[in-house]
Amino acid sequence: METIGSKIARIRKQKGMTQEKLSELAKINLRTIQRIEKDENEPRGVTLKLICEALNTPIEELMEFGKFEDKKYLFFLHLSVISVIVIPLGNIIFPLLLWINKRENIYDVNNQGKNILNFQILFSFVNVFILGIALYGAFSHYLDPKNYFLIYYFLLFLNFCYSLYSSYSVLRGRIKLYYPQLIIFLK
Repeated sequence: METIGSKIARIRKQKGMTQEKLSELAKINLRTIQRIEKDENEPRGVTLKLICEALNTPIEELMEFGKFEDKKYLFFLHLSVISVIVIPLGNIIFPLLLWINKRENIYDVNNQGKNILNFQILFSFVNVFILGIALYGAFSHYLDPKNYFLIYYFLLFLNFCYSLYSSYSVLRGRIKLYYPQLIIFLK
């Protein structure tokens, strides 16, 4: 579980802000910001409000009220990717539904869901493009579609295996962002 200090540091870095700049904008001592980010202090009241205003971030994003841990839900979130075998674009539809449903209630669902969806959207674009080339080759007779169909099915197989691996890893307690973030569609 991510601490308030590490969340503040992550958001600050995402916004391209230094600790000095955050200190200046929030009108808080630089040493206080450093202690908060190292989890030596926990911001409360006015300090938390000033940091959130400087980062232009709602307090709710830093403070996780009412959230609980559910590794089984994260397991099914990762496992839902394999639905692409049965339903076209199921690798996007089912994780999206699961993510939307519980992103505010369960720890890590928001981050894991975004991670899965960003990768699966890019994966689907690439795979549909390869399938389009294969179908074009099959109907136009200008190129041999066999290799493209093999690439298409091989990528589906890799995605299937990797989702099984990440699902199993989450269930075993290793919670991290498993999918590479080449292009970010959901922030």
